Amino acid sequence: MKALVTGATGFIGTRLCRALKAQGHDIRALALHGEDVDHIQEDVREICYGDLRHPETLKGVSDQTDVVFHLAARVTDWGSKAVFYDAILGGTRNLMDECMGKVSRFVFISSIAACGLGRHLKGISESDPIQKSGVPYNDAKLDAEAMVNTASGKQGTMCTIVRPANVIGPGSVWVRDIVERFQGMLVPLIDKGQYSASLIDVGNLVAGIILAGTLDTAEGRTYHLRDDWSVTWKDYLTDISSIIGKKPVGSIPFWLAWANGWFLEKTLTPLGIRPPLTRLSAGVMGRDNDVNTTRAKQELGWQTTISYESSMDAIRAWVLENMV
Repeated sequence: MKALVTGATGFIGTRLCRALKAQGHDIRALALHGEDVDHIQEDVREICYGDLRHPETLKGVSDQTDVVFHLAARVTDWGSKAVFYDAILGGTRNLMDECMGKVSRFVFISSIAACGLGRHLKGISESDPIQKSGVPYNDAKLDAEAMVNTASGKQGTMCTIVRPANVIGPGSVWVRDIVERFQGMLVPLIDKGQYSASLIDVGNLVAGIILAGTLDTAEGRTYHLRDDWSVTWKDYLTDISSIIGKKPVGSIPFWLAWANGWFLEKTLTPLGIRPPLTRLSAGVMGRDNDVNTTRAKQELGWQTTISYESSMDAIRAWVLENMV
């Protein structure tokens, strides 16, 4: 299989390229000019340079390609609506315009955030209604999904959507950003940290992404991927902070975290200042987001193979080497 991977230099993309190579696939990576590509050089056959926001830079990027794995996005919890939509919706549209009719499969890596964070998502399946939350990242992913679904099957290109839960592993934003917060301030739990952290190890996720891009049963389908771990946010934050000798302090109710996140976003984001709390982080940590993963297990044969303990061992080693 000849595959194009966008976001190939990122946390998930790097591991996807490595796993695809291990399975004998031929990989072309898309990167931005000036981006560090040294860590993927051995895993890809070719590196193309282009910017998803500028369609003229994407000409020919999907030529002689079977499957596109589209991971590139703005992955953070703050920023203006325009910035998120330009990177996620606009970037996906530009890439699809280049790829449709050339490739047999287009795999869009979305997020459970597209379901509408800020409400409990426990048990929600891929066929259940999803809704906008007013959070730019969430809504941009939702609108991009709608566009991908509409295009699926046209010009001979079938599309598949993957919605990962909160992805952890060495270097994940759910590791790096949290450790940085604990290093710089007191970090409270939200709603006592009582809800599931809804985590997935990057290795388990990559395995699911490859299945979604290679199995015929995945054509035109959407899949939730979340590990079967019984880990609350209190558990996870306590485990992460203990690596650097810290621990969560106190708790704030969800409604207050959401309201404060909204206020801080409105006041600080226009100034280019990252808010210490956002609605996205409140919606992730203050609600139960254990989406249903039955479809991925039944149709893809996907399952959790890396344990929480193994994942935390790798994270601990990375934090001690890179952040202490």
